[in-house]
Amino acid sequence: MPELRDLPAVDLLLKAREMTDLVGTHGIQAVRNEIRALQSSMRAERSVPTWAIDAAGYVEPITANLSSHAYTPVFNMTGTVIHTNLGRALLSEHLWQAVQPLVTRPMNLEYNLAQGRRGDRDAIVEARICRLTGCEAATIVNNNAAALMLCLNTFAQGRKVPVSRGELIEIGGSFRLPELMARSGCELLEVGTTNRTHSKDFAEVLDQAAMLLKVHPSNFYISGFAQEVEAAELAELAQQAGIPSCVDLGSGTLVDLTRWGLPAEPTPQSVLKDGIDLVTFSGDKLLGAVQAGIIAGKKSLVDQIKKNPMKRAMRADKITLAVLDATLRLYEKPEELPHHLPLLKTLTVSLDELRERGEALVQIIPPGWHAELKNSSAQIGSGALPDKTIKSLSLILSHADLSAEQIADTLRGLPTPVICRVAEGKAWLDLRGALPLDELVKLLKNLPA
Repeated sequence: MPELRDLPAVDLLLKAREMTDLVGTHGIQAVRNEIRALQSSMRAERSVPTWAIDAAGYVEPITANLSSHAYTPVFNMTGTVIHTNLGRALLSEHLWQAVQPLVTRPMNLEYNLAQGRRGDRDAIVEARICRLTGCEAATIVNNNAAALMLCLNTFAQGRKVPVSRGELIEIGGSFRLPELMARSGCELLEVGTTNRTHSKDFAEVLDQAAMLLKVHPSNFYISGFAQEVEAAELAELAQQAGIPSCVDLGSGTLVDLTRWGLPAEPTPQSVLKDGIDLVTFSGDKLLGAVQAGIIAGKKSLVDQIKKNPMKRAMRADKITLAVLDATLRLYEKPEELPHHLPLLKTLTVSLDELRERGEALVQIIPPGWHAELKNSSAQIGSGALPDKTIKSLSLILSHADLSAEQIADTLRGLPTPVICRVAEGKAWLDLRGALPLDELVKLLKNLPA
């Protein structure tokens, strides 16, 4: 067995031919740190494996460690289409190519070309949102939680905001609405009960309220003996009291999804038509764009929001605005959306096409593995329509010597990780996420025996 004195010097290893690709990919400091960490562990254990005396032996452990700390494309075959952990909505290559000059060259981000002076960075996207939703004004921040927080801080700092107990949601990452409201500087005033809230519950506290808030319970639903205050009712109460009303839609969509056979979801347009003053919604969920929070509504209120110093801390950058504007441009022709918006393409793909994908994969699964196709259900996901699923088709993989969890580990370890769902003791690969298919075929064709 080699001894500690046999360990090669770090700088000597870095100059080795075997390290050239690693250094080029990850940088010399990252590789140096990995070598030092590996050798430090050996010194602490006073044990040197045979591979550690040669540069080639370091390549595999260093590659494994550094690859786990890098962003990488994956196949989302979980059956949750808008998956928070896997990047949510996808962008089309055509759209990305269209905005590339805007993010690789100087652009008129905050410059009014007609007047030759500084302009409003939200102006271009704002104009498009106004056309699409019928609102008077809009502004964009870095996500929807920031949008709601900014509204609360602008109109209710140091004051009370009543919210139905049935809408006190917890969103991803254990962030809760009451905590967000507290950080916004306002005080939560709970009204109604978990399952039933009436307009009279809000009416009884109007004299204490700085604004009225309704939150779309995106991550759960209540059925049975339940009652909620509709947006129109809330708007009427707010108008009577002379205070703003706001609806947080969370996962907002600008089109009626039922036209493509998908479950119904409220739109910003419908909420504003109900008389609500402000509506907030996400850019990277049902809208199918990039992470952003959009505030739309009355100009007098949006103008106040724009003047809030917190707006600068939460403002969107040039990439966000460029991608958001390019995506919103697609909504100018809603009948063509399924052809150009990756999210709608994924949600509306036919079962026949899914079966074609599945049959192509079944044929190339190597010996030792068993594959079958099975009808399944997919979730839209990421806080969108939690009680609704759409029909789908899944590839079920099994292996005589591997458990479902071990199969999932194997799939995650492929050159392009494949993320599946484990249920009923099996590994399910939802075929809505099977693109690009030719790449997936190559991956599964080479599954280890």
